[in-house]
Amino acid sequence: MAATVGTGTTAGGDAVQAAGTDLRNVDGPLGVELKKNVKDAWWRAMVHARKDVVGLDSAILQRPEVWKASGHVDGFSDPLVDCRECKARFREDHLDDAVCGNKAFNGRKATKCRDAGFFTEPRQFNLMFETHMGPVKDSASVAYLRPETAQGIFINFTNVTNSSRVKPPFGIAQIGKSFRNEITPGNFIFRTREFEQMEMEYFVPPDEWEKWYAYWRDRRYQWYVDLGMRKEKLRIRDHESDELAHYANACVDVEYEFPFGWSELEGIASRTDFDLKQHEEHSGKEMKFFDDQSKSHYHPYVIEPAAGVDRATLAFLVDAYEEEQLEKEKRTVLHLHPRLAPVKVAVFPLVKKDGMPERAHAIEDDLRRWTNVFYDESGAVGRRYRRQDEVGTPICVTVDGQTAEDNSVTLRDRDSMEQRRVNLDALEGELRRSLEV
Repeated sequence: MAATVGTGTTAGGDAVQAAGTDLRNVDGPLGVELKKNVKDAWWRAMVHARKDVVGLDSAILQRPEVWKASGHVDGFSDPLVDCRECKARFREDHLDDAVCGNKAFNGRKATKCRDAGFFTEPRQFNLMFETHMGPVKDSASVAYLRPETAQGIFINFTNVTNSSRVKPPFGIAQIGKSFRNEITPGNFIFRTREFEQMEMEYFVPPDEWEKWYAYWRDRRYQWYVDLGMRKEKLRIRDHESDELAHYANACVDVEYEFPFGWSELEGIASRTDFDLKQHEEHSGKEMKFFDDQSKSHYHPYVIEPAAGVDRATLAFLVDAYEEEQLEKEKRTVLHLHPRLAPVKVAVFPLVKKDGMPERAHAIEDDLRRWTNVFYDESGAVGRRYRRQDEVGTPICVTVDGQTAEDNSVTLRDRDSMEQRRVNLDALEGELRRSLEV
């Protein structure tokens, strides 16, 4: 059920892994459904449920001028060192957790190699992926894969305000892939070269930034709680002054306590008016907002909630997992919120005879019009329930001998394991209420 596959378990996985592809970013059939549901829940809360936020899908490939204005060309780098002994490369500021690549040293800390004088002098390594656009590979054709989605929103600020008739306070939301050429990718899904972000830039009058910063800090924390995450596993951590990015005057992280410790799920930052001013200066095009009431032009301040799709998915997965001891057996169950569950409804015939499979397939086909359904007729019905518990399916529908008599089916709840009869005429309404769709 894992949201990511990291062991070459997809078809041809070993060959792909040997070729150097990072399989931590490969999602299996259930994992891709879970991630899609996390993104859909975010979009629903951030865009569809609000009157003050619109969506955007900006370009992945962007010109160097964009990244020059944002500071990425000059400042988005990590210190790189090479080990002359084992030929491995390391981030100089992450040596405490690194291990020397020379097997003869039996996994000793990289800091010992540094102390032994094996390392080269540190040099700055820019984290952006560089490529070329067009048929000629020269300096004029250089482009970069975006290292973050935010800049695509900022450079489209004027387009959105002109076309959508929005005014501060308002937000522009986006979900999309970002790319960073990490020196030493690792730490499971927490440092990868390809990752997906759920990000919103909320533009506010400069004198209102503190109010909206507090609002989005609390709102984003509550989103995780509303989707079933335990409060005791969540916390909000304020950044110290020396942690703040150069563009920010305040920032907090929403963190989750994984089995391996606390880690960030999302950052909420006050970016001031830095970005719009930078892009205005470098492009020569005004990026101020004109207030009809005050008849004034100003650069809005920006509050940015930015969440990682994979991190959120892993946190929901970990938080939902339980091994429950019953009287005669242990039950493994994922208590995923119905909106997040990869499979919403499972449909079973009690036995493979007496017309039960045909009736069950008819129900399955009807439900597929509006939700994700799984059909299973293999094994005892108790085993089938357990299999669905393991993948987090909230409701199971069973066709049995009574169905032919009174047109009813059994609904079985994942969390309570309680069963009740429902008439087929009322089935869709009952399921929609249970699944909150």
